Amino acid sequence: MNDPLSGLSVGRAGRPAIPLTSATRQGLRNTEESKSPDGIAFKTMLASESLKFSHHAEQRLSQRGIKLGPEQLSAIASAVDQASAKGAKDSLVLYRNVAMIVNVPSRTVVTAMDDKSMQQHVFTNIDSAVFVK
Repeated sequence: MNDPLSGLSVGRAGRPAIPLTSATRQGLRNTEESKSPDGIAFKTMLASESLKFSHHAEQRLSQRGIKLGPEQLSAIASAVDQASAKGAKDSLVLYRNVAMIVNVPSRTVVTAMDDKSMQQHVFTNIDSAVFVK
């Protein structure tokens, strides 16, 4: 069986941002196989936009009821392209009422929050911010 998490490195100095247990691996597989309302597999949507989401980010999106469709993912991917062109490493991407911390070189969304969760938050360890229209 091909393990979708082999070689996954999210976080600083090659350390995973979250511990990879059999439960998190199974949760990732279930998320990858889930389908959007229009029948497109979530895994396919993510692959087409060349953005990755850490397990932590997937949990936050789900917990906070944040739904991103193909158009939104495309706009966010474009913002990551802009940050990459400027040499950014860790960027705050603000899209409408959603804030995401993205590791630019790996194109991985590390965490995400909606405007309600953003109150009283300070973003640290970022070197850039991209505002998406």
